[in-house]
Amino acid sequence: MEPDKRGGKPCIRRMVITVYDVQSWLASGMSITEIIDDFPELTETDIRACLEFVADRDHRLVASVSAA
Repeated sequence: MEPDKRGGKPCIRRMVITVYDVQSWLASGMSITEIIDDFPELTETDIRACLEFVADRDHRLVASVSAA
């Protein structure tokens, strides 16, 4: 995350593509192959890392709310 890039949202490998961009493409029905075709600078590993990031963030959020 860089405060001056994409509003401080988590970006992939210093690109301007955010984790949330990838998440929204997947949610809209794009396949990993389609995303890589449209954005060849991304790899399948990048996309899977985005999913892991979001899952971990959500897990930590739920755990902190449950503890409160």
